[in-house]
Amino acid sequence: MVARVTLEIALRKEFDYAIPPEFAAEIEVGSRVKVPFGPRQVLGIVTALVEETTHTNLRAILKVVGRQTMVTPEVLRLARWIGEYYCCPPETALKSVLPEAVRKEAEGWKERLFVRATAAVGEPPKLTKRQEEIWKLIQERRELPLTELLKLTGATTETIRRLEDKGLATIAAQVSERDPYANETIIASQPLVLNAEQSAALAQIVSAMDAGPELKTQNSKLKTTFLLHGVTGSGKTEIYLQAIAHTLAQGKGAIVLVPEIALTPQTVERFKARFSSGPLKTLVAVLHSHLSAGERHDEWHKIRQGRARIVIGARSAIFAPVSPLGLVIVDEEHEHSYKQEEAPRYHARDVAVVRGQMEGAVVVLGSATPSLESYHNAKRGKYALLEMPSRVDDKKMPIVRVVDMRQEGHKDKGTPYFSQRLKDAITTRLEKREQVILFLNRRGYATSLQCVKCGYVAECPNCSVSLTFHRRAQKICCHICGHEARVPQVCPEPKCRNPEIRQAGLGTERVEDTLVKLFPHARIARMDSDLMKRKEDYRRVLGEFKTGKVDLLVGTQMIAKGLHFENVTLVGVIYADLSLHVPDFRAGERTFQLLTQVAGRAGRGEVEGEVIVQAFTPFHPAIQFARRHDFAGFYEQEIEYRAQLNYPPHSRIALLTLRGRNEEKVEAAAKHLRAEVEKALGGKGAGGKGSGGEQLNLLGRAEKTTATEDAESAAPLKDVLITGPAAAPLARAETFYRWQLMLRTRQMTRLSAVLEKLLPKLALPEDITLAVDVDPVSLM
Repeated sequence: MVARVTLEIALRKEFDYAIPPEFAAEIEVGSRVKVPFGPRQVLGIVTALVEETTHTNLRAILKVVGRQTMVTPEVLRLARWIGEYYCCPPETALKSVLPEAVRKEAEGWKERLFVRATAAVGEPPKLTKRQEEIWKLIQERRELPLTELLKLTGATTETIRRLEDKGLATIAAQVSERDPYANETIIASQPLVLNAEQSAALAQIVSAMDAGPELKTQNSKLKTTFLLHGVTGSGKTEIYLQAIAHTLAQGKGAIVLVPEIALTPQTVERFKARFSSGPLKTLVAVLHSHLSAGERHDEWHKIRQGRARIVIGARSAIFAPVSPLGLVIVDEEHEHSYKQEEAPRYHARDVAVVRGQMEGAVVVLGSATPSLESYHNAKRGKYALLEMPSRVDDKKMPIVRVVDMRQEGHKDKGTPYFSQRLKDAITTRLEKREQVILFLNRRGYATSLQCVKCGYVAECPNCSVSLTFHRRAQKICCHICGHEARVPQVCPEPKCRNPEIRQAGLGTERVEDTLVKLFPHARIARMDSDLMKRKEDYRRVLGEFKTGKVDLLVGTQMIAKGLHFENVTLVGVIYADLSLHVPDFRAGERTFQLLTQVAGRAGRGEVEGEVIVQAFTPFHPAIQFARRHDFAGFYEQEIEYRAQLNYPPHSRIALLTLRGRNEEKVEAAAKHLRAEVEKALGGKGAGGKGSGGEQLNLLGRAEKTTATEDAESAAPLKDVLITGPAAAPLARAETFYRWQLMLRTRQMTRLSAVLEKLLPKLALPEDITLAVDVDPVSLM
């Protein structure tokens, strides 16, 4: 047999290697191997086993890495699809499906010395009083880590070795798993009684799970992807938990995707508590970026060995080797953090839908504010739409009041950070011992430093943005590249040297500072990425807020999602229109989603909640629809705008971004790229939708097809609309100038195939790099 191997170096090729007889029984599709490549030895993955090859004098595989196959056939198939659809080398796609901690050649298990009690043979040996005490403890515990025994008894290793010499104990190294939640006390929870809306939604999901693979294949009307559209506090998580229980009862596993920012200890504990006991007891593995490399290694292997049948994690958890897979849940499916920013630039929500279809698993996309793409798919009948318009226990949605900050500016002769209405509302809540969340999606103290005399603004030397002032650290920072500098005491302009430098703009640090002055007796905490550096920080702050040790919580978008605190009765949004004035067609959608999500943190207990939204453009549709909790109204208006401009979901986008340090060279390369793309498409990119019938591909988007599909695949793509080249909205980042070319089409699968053929042939200068982003979530 011959092994076809994809190496970990981006060559867009597979290589054939001979399988030595000693490895014949070990090597399967998905095995990790070490092979010779030129003078080097490199790692790779076996992607196929063949009996014949056209190559002669094959070199042999040197080593099999790991005790079992690392990549399951299902995940391997998924990686191939990612490489083709997202225009990236298959090696890059394959690397993304395995965590770095698992890809290493050396096994990453941590071993510790354990002491185990053994039965004495014959007459018990004589022991000193001290040895007797230690021996009794070992007998009670039967087995425990040596370090723990030394800590409990105050003994030395030598004392324990003497017990081993007497045949009363053995000391041996064994694998000690690193559990990120080992020190947590998990209290088991029971399924809750569902209301009518929850029961109806769960019944449809369970029905799809009960349908056999044959029925799913034969019945095109049977939907296996669900969009669960439930308002904040409608009990979506309980539906997830009961659907997972049904999957476990079927002998299958589940993957739950949660945005990184919402993957709080509170979220994980709810899943662990439900499945920590009872007949469906199983390990719940957690995969996210705050784990250490060792913890990630051990959690992944729990899944691969089948010991953990539930996986909860951020976007990369979609590749978890759960087999067989019965259910995939994507919570907050509209979240943009599900999109990977480096190659392969996959969207975990879309990959989840494709994986579900490949493996016959049910997929549930949940959100109070679904993405327009998903809701459009549901409206067209590609996904089944499950609506839950009411909160559980008939709790009311919070009252949302919008404050026009332009009027506040006239009253106070200058723009205040807090309107009088918000200040009064905070005072009332503090008097009643209720809690308040204040939201501003901008960290730091001031957004810029400006000289009032000559107009100088402190700018980043590497990016086309101003530097943000951080008062506590006394530095100015770039939030794009990380550049830092000391705060200037006088204007740096040689001809000016003015000592009066104004701090303009507002960030969470300044909000916290102002709150301390306005409410000196309140206990205030702040949550943003400047302070939340370690995984313990989230747990500590949220724990203090939950137990009532904090009255006011200020934060960025990390406090907008997934948090459930019954004593929060007021949410204040400092500047609601920050995200509106961004050169991106999704700006309105993002603002609506963020306002609705943060408003949903209020009124989850017995007391009705209130939300005060401060804005300079209070009558913008995104703000007004969010005020009324009217998703359907927002969708109808926004979808009409998108149709007029041929933006998603009415088309698909491929964004081609060129980067280089010489701006003129980048611009010239961008113009050359447009010419090459037009040539590859068989003529100038133009509007128009072409002709022929349509069918839905795996993601529910329109893909053109006719009876003469082979002929059509060779025909020019007529519906591609090319925009640009033009400088990117963020024209310079990390010392690189950036130019973009935007391609819009209804036939992205065909466009991806065209780009995949074109990319290796492109003759770009060595210092110019090209990134292809299919279905981008940001145009910046």
